Amino acid sequence: MTIKDILNRAAEERPSGVALKYKRGGTWETRSFSELRERAWHVSEMLMELGVQAGDRISIFRENSPEWFELYYGIVSLGAIAVPADAKLREMELAHILHDCGVSVVFCSTRHKDMLNELRNRLHEVHAVVVLDTGSSHLPEGLLDYEQLREKVSAAALADTRAFDQLNPAVDAAASFLYTSGTTGRPKGAMLTHRNFMANVEAISSKLDIGKSDNFMLILPLHHSFAFTSMLLLPIYAQCQVSFVENLKAIKDSMVECSPTALLAVPLMLEKMLGRIMNGIHSNRLSSLMYRCGLAKVIGRKVHAGLGGALRVIVSGAAPIHPATLNAWSKLGFNIIEGYGITETAPVLTLNPLDAPRVGTVGLPLEGVEIKIFEPNAEGVGEITAYGENVMQGYYNNPEETEKVLIDGRYHTGDLGYLDEKGYLVISGRKKSLIVNREGKNIYPEEIERQVLKSDYALECLALGYRESTEETGERVGLIVVPDQAVFESMEDHKDTRLSDGEIEEMVRNDIQKLLGELSNYKRPRKIEVRFDEFEKTTTQKIKRYLYAIDTSAR
Repeated sequence: MTIKDILNRAAEERPSGVALKYKRGGTWETRSFSELRERAWHVSEMLMELGVQAGDRISIFRENSPEWFELYYGIVSLGAIAVPADAKLREMELAHILHDCGVSVVFCSTRHKDMLNELRNRLHEVHAVVVLDTGSSHLPEGLLDYEQLREKVSAAALADTRAFDQLNPAVDAAASFLYTSGTTGRPKGAMLTHRNFMANVEAISSKLDIGKSDNFMLILPLHHSFAFTSMLLLPIYAQCQVSFVENLKAIKDSMVECSPTALLAVPLMLEKMLGRIMNGIHSNRLSSLMYRCGLAKVIGRKVHAGLGGALRVIVSGAAPIHPATLNAWSKLGFNIIEGYGITETAPVLTLNPLDAPRVGTVGLPLEGVEIKIFEPNAEGVGEITAYGENVMQGYYNNPEETEKVLIDGRYHTGDLGYLDEKGYLVISGRKKSLIVNREGKNIYPEEIERQVLKSDYALECLALGYRESTEETGERVGLIVVPDQAVFESMEDHKDTRLSDGEIEEMVRNDIQKLLGELSNYKRPRKIEVRFDEFEKTTTQKIKRYLYAIDTSAR
């Protein structure tokens, strides 16, 4: 099956079934599977009107919304390739993605219209920008209004000769380029096919026993590979409902009003939810006593009701979760499991079984996925590699990086781990210097370092992950910078004065902070240390990164 096939099947088998539930103007609204497909017809027709052909790259640059679904299905059903982009990207970061894969059309939110107008004038490949949610907003000349364009093509979209039905993507054709940073720091487009995604969707559905009565609560951003496969594709395949949280501050209210059966989340969110629950328990003398006396599951029933009353499974992914968090949720009677995946594998590789989870592991390989440990040491720890129909074709227009990770069709993850005596995968570290924050976002030090070294004041630097003493999972970004003494000596000669170490440090920090403003907020270092001795290096002049760490005691 292709992604287009699952939408057609859902619209034909459950035409009036609720596909999407979302809040607009304070009121819950729904879209059925047939309505979703009809709106996807319109998107395909818009693209045909704009001259899009099979294989063209179309970007979705907007926050979660029901329109995200129609955009994606309308794009891939025409045989074009969808390129999702994080709605929080800065102009420089977005420009690289659009240019790298030659995006021709961008669908964006109104708040991004000025940025896209600027990029459209610079990137000649982008010949159309379509803006959603315009309302009464004035669009810069040359940008297109989504609703106006939708109205223009409506008659053609509803006709039997509609564009949606004219082109059918092949199962091995690329459906999406999902961009992920690499060890060079330059984001790379993982080419993922209809087959890649569908293999993953079918395996997840079987593992979690997903059915038509399920209702997924959508919290994670849809450009994120974990949410992308599990929330955009899986529910349509299973013909079940997706409910949107109204906003991140109203997660509990949305769950009460929508009664989801499945919640997919990152560890940080689950930790915060658990913290609020435990605060409520400990603030009530009776509840606190019952909890300490082994009656946690009794209290858990009330907690369960406060989250909609129907929640049957919670899946944690995108970053490591602390075993204590898993155990605390389980103690309250919730079925919570951890999994593991990589964007390049569409993305899920392993999941803990619902009936036999093992805390401290990321579970068993999905059906059709083969996990092998490459070059294990005496303890069995080595690089985790994966093989299966979910493994990407490669990185777009980047054979050098592709060759580093795809060897004989097997994907080398760069993560270290081992398989325990029951075949469960245990993650023990990272081969690469990737920083994963508590929200599950991947941050590559090289990208930050390259940005810092644009400063004339910086000779060399290291971006490193660290944790505060009170944190047990996830990492923050820290930076160590060595000033270019020659630059400051030249200043001193010119001004006939001597700069103190404090003055140099302040100048370095101020200049770097300006440059870091071009990066997304989550990538910016929370601690910046200035050292006046150069880093120790190998004979090939590579910094011995492992020798250095952020001083968490400094403020």
